[in-house]
Amino acid sequence: MNEILKSQDLCKYYGTGENQVKAVDHASISVRQGEFVAIVGKSGSGKSTLLHMLGGLDTPTSGTVWMKGKNIFSLKEDALAVFRRRKIGFIFQTFNLVSSINVWENIVLPVGLDGRLPEETFVQDIIKTLGIENKLQNLPNTLSGGQQQRVAIARALASKPDIIFADEPTGNLDSKTSDEVIGLLKLSVEKYGQTLVMITHDDEIAQIADRVLVIEDGKVAEM
Repeated sequence: MNEILKSQDLCKYYGTGENQVKAVDHASISVRQGEFVAIVGKSGSGKSTLLHMLGGLDTPTSGTVWMKGKNIFSLKEDALAVFRRRKIGFIFQTFNLVSSINVWENIVLPVGLDGRLPEETFVQDIIKTLGIENKLQNLPNTLSGGQQQRVAIARALASKPDIIFADEPTGNLDSKTSDEVIGLLKLSVEKYGQTLVMITHDDEIAQIADRVLVIEDGKVAEM
């Protein structure tokens, strides 16, 4: 399998001297195409910081991230924004849906921002897989948490990204809805040949991943 994502000695430090916090400390990881990797760790262990750097949302103190062989931090800011929009799908704990537009508009928003038209058949298939075909005209605030997270998953998949980063995607959901959402996310990733890197504090969720990485005090190790 091809390596799609790789980090080398990735560091994120805050402060100096005795007050320095090493949020991420020399993290070197590798993810293969089509793999589902879970990153687990206690609160404050550096999980989100690591994910944000892997996805190009945050700049490292030092170290590099390669995606599909490209050093993402060698790109200028505008080029990195375009790269993120085309190559990466993000799913956040807080859904991050736009409240003033309906479900369909939220799902196809990243594709539109890139100046492209959505592939209707593909997007409709995702919507059906996630069971939200009856909610397309709804505004996000009329949906339950589980339904909003399904919309967020559909939005992440709609632009056919190479890799999806999910930051505690079930953090705001009850356990039954959480199981459903993770099941659908795993199914979608397998169905559309996506690569998924997910942060979770839930060991049960981590167990369904192909591989689990543990982060502790900014250091990453294989479980």
